[in-house]
Amino acid sequence: MLRQSKETRTLKENLLLASSTAFVSGVTNVAGMIAFLAFTSNITGHVANLAKHVVEQNWSEIVVFVIWLMMFFAGAFISNFIVHSLEHKSRYRAHSIPIVIEIILLLFVAIYGHNFYRETETEREIVIGVIIFCMGLQNSLVSTISGGLIKSTHLTGLFTDLGGDVSEWFHPNTAKTETTRNKIYIRLTVLGFYFFGGIMGGFFFNLYDFAIFYFIPLILLTILYYDLSPVALHKISRVFRIDKSKSV
Repeated sequence: MLRQSKETRTLKENLLLASSTAFVSGVTNVAGMIAFLAFTSNITGHVANLAKHVVEQNWSEIVVFVIWLMMFFAGAFISNFIVHSLEHKSRYRAHSIPIVIEIILLLFVAIYGHNFYRETETEREIVIGVIIFCMGLQNSLVSTISGGLIKSTHLTGLFTDLGGDVSEWFHPNTAKTETTRNKIYIRLTVLGFYFFGGIMGGFFFNLYDFAIFYFIPLILLTILYYDLSPVALHKISRVFRIDKSKSV
């Protein structure tokens, strides 16, 4: 999922990346909504709330929402900066480091929320900011890897693109190309797994509280492992071949 560039990616690789990251976003957004009463995987609602607080001159709230917006921006900036800084050395390393950072930060949220969180306003604002930063990292990464095809943390743009793709598919004056069909598959995959992740996030947060955030890094680890497993198997097979040749 992470080794290929946007030019060489297959439909399977894009579907795997879309499903796994959209599921993470859905779980995170609903769990964050239940825990903190705030959206954590997208910032559209935060912009609306910022405008509302500007009108009402709630200066403390204005500062908080500006920081949250900048956290998403910072996550996207850092993710893209890492990719372009390292992809000439190792594309896998360039694509995996933002996910590793996301895993570390979400583990912090899980540990802090499960053991230390006292539901103060300051704690709430900080933890939301950390999660929003993670979603900025993830959204920028999958968008960069897929050439803008996949955006896993919000659905407004997805519905717009899906509507255009479906219209193009059914319009009598346009050809039903494989590219258009694949785009529809990928966008439906993001939608389905985001929704499914939201259901799972709400269900398991009600059962396990902040422990749900331990589960999210496990999903991200499977993304890292997907590309490492063929390499590991190849190295293991080489070791066995070498040992066998020595014994002979």
